Formats: sequence, structure tokens, C-alpha cells
Amino acid sequence: MTGDEFLERRRRLVAAATAVGCDALFLPTSADLEYLTGLQRRLPTFGEIGYASDWVAGMLLAPERKPVFLLPRMMVEFDLPTGIPGDLVTIAELDDGAAVVKDVARRFGQVDRLGIGARTRGDAVLGLLEAFDHPDLVDVSPLINEQRRIKTEAELNAMRRAARIACDALDAVLPRIRPGIAERDLAEEIDHQMATHGSRTPSFDTGVWSIGRGLDRDADDRLSSDTIREGTSVSFDFGAVVDGYCSDFGRTVHIGPPSAEFVAGYALVIEAQAAGISAARPGVAAADVDRTCRQVIIEAGQGEWFRHRTGHGIGLDVHEKPYISVEDQTILEPGMTFTVEPSLYRPGVIGARVEDVIVCEEGGSRRLAEYPTDLIVVE
Repeated sequence: MTGDEFLERRRRLVAAATAVGCDALFLPTSADLEYLTGLQRRLPTFGEIGYASDWVAGMLLAPERKPVFLLPRMMVEFDLPTGIPGDLVTIAELDDGAAVVKDVARRFGQVDRLGIGARTRGDAVLGLLEAFDHPDLVDVSPLINEQRRIKTEAELNAMRRAARIACDALDAVLPRIRPGIAERDLAEEIDHQMATHGSRTPSFDTGVWSIGRGLDRDADDRLSSDTIREGTSVSFDFGAVVDGYCSDFGRTVHIGPPSAEFVAGYALVIEAQAAGISAARPGVAAADVDRTCRQVIIEAGQGEWFRHRTGHGIGLDVHEKPYISVEDQTILEPGMTFTVEPSLYRPGVIGARVEDVIVCEEGGSRRLAEYPTDLIVVE
């Protein structure tokens, strides 16, 4: 993305926020901030990464003003590979972070209504309230989502590359899938292959898990050190990241000859996905796509085992709104990207899933990357 593109995104956000009465905005380091400025997020970690005064890390934005970035010194030293498009206020370890924020707040004049990102930390909210003399707060993330949900061609190109990397990673791992190999070894190899093919990081925790007869295992147990067994199926769920944009991909591999029951169940999942993709057209509600996809499995008498939503929006976050789910009445538009991922998970009997990232276009929708949906059987 170019500086002019980021500038236009910020201009549109400020206009939308001003229309709902916001005098200024605060966005913490997040996908929203990366979308608006290019400021890269740290890779996700299980444990917290913390610095002195890191609660202030983010950007203040207002009409007719340059963005002001408030960042702890450690972030300035090590987390700004692309620079920042605005004024930088560095907060050192011995600085009084609250006092610095209050001083910066004075630059913005009277702020009666402050827009904040949905992922603003609780301590940051308290500090901002104090610094701006207790303004009304407005969640502006829905306004940003309205922009983010419609992808440009440059964004789609990054997402296509991320989707292709996931497909290529599975291709590279398939020769290693055999009875006796540990799920964790396969997951680690997938992550390695994605990195080798150009992924910045896995877009979420890589899942590799076996379900089938003789296993007291459900889909909530996504990865273990157990070895895979003959007569079970192995579900794969993972994604790559290119230029900050995520993919999310899933396939099922059966170990040894599958039963007739499994073959029929897997075919049902593939039929449901095809129905969902076909239904995903401009002007259709997200909930109706979910309903169409789900109905295929319900009519076959297996509805209770399709236990999650049909899909979710995807982009800079792996899960974004709109959701392809019963509660979401968002009308699909060209340029929206989302997953279609039906499954059947019946512990001890069958585990089957397929997942692809779809882009909505005029006249229909299509996968961002083609990969066969034929059942993969490892003999």
C-alpha cells in the first residue's frame, strides 16, 4: 500500500467519525491501526509482551491534523520497520506516561466525544478519560470495518498469495502423513513450510487433529502429541500471512481405506460447501448463506453434527465481520472476503471438514486459491 492509500483511509475514517460527533480518535496498535497507517503489529504470542507505559501505544487522530503516535521507547527502537506517517511522541521508561498523554491531549483542544478502537486496553481507556477530561466514548471499530470488509485489488492479491501458500504447505506435508506420525510433528512441518513459502507468521494456531472410531476425541482438542492411527481421519486447519493479510484453509485426510459412512459424510460436507459458495452473491444476507450451506446437512439428517458457523470475514484479522452465521444480516457486497467451512464432527464416528477463502464478486463468488476437494486417502 502507498502513503496516499493510507492517507485516504484515514480521511474516510475521520469523515465517518465526525459524522457521529467524534472530535478525535484513538486507535491502539492493532489490525485497524495497520490498515490505517501501515504500522505493523507484533506477531501474536501466548504470553504478553510488555513495556513501561505500553498502555498508551497507539495513534491519536483528528480532523485537519497529522496523526500523533504515542509509543513507548522500546517499540520505537525495535518495532517500526516501516516508519510512521505522522508526529511521534516517544515515552521513555522513566517518563510519566499519564502526564505525557495529558500534554498531547491539550494539542487537540476541547474533545467532548472521543472515538476509540474496540481493542483499546482498559488501562488505556482510563488514562484517555483522564487526559481528555472525561469525554463521551464511541466505539469506532465498526466504522473501520465498513472500509476493511471491501478489499481492493492490491489487498486481494496479498490474500491470494497467502491462500496459495497454505495450499502449497499442505502439498509439501502430504508425503509425511502416515500412521505413527505425531500430530504435533505435522503441525510444526506445516508452519515451517508456510514460512519457507513466504508467510510472515501462521495466521492463527495450526490445528491437526484425528477423529474416528476408537478415539474419544472431539474437535475442541485441535492438536496433541498423539500419533495418527489407521482408520481415522485427520483434520487440518491453518493459514498464512502476506503483507499483513491472512488466509484460512482446511482439508481432511483419511488414514487407510474409509468406511462407506465416512465417504458419504465427506461427500455431504463437500456438497454443503458448494451450496454455500453458490449462495454467496451480492445482495444476499450472510445469514442466508449460512442457512443454505447448513440446510444440505440438515436434510441429510446430520444437522446436529454441523456444530459451528459456516464461516467468517477475513483480511488483516483471520476472523473479521461480517460472520457467515445465523445472527449476521449483513448484505454481501463485491470485494468482501470470507470463509465457507462446513464440517461434520461426531466424536468416535466421523471428523470431516473443508475450508476455503471466498471473494464475493458481481454475479457470484469464487475461491481465492483453487485446491482439490476430493477426499485424500493415505494408504
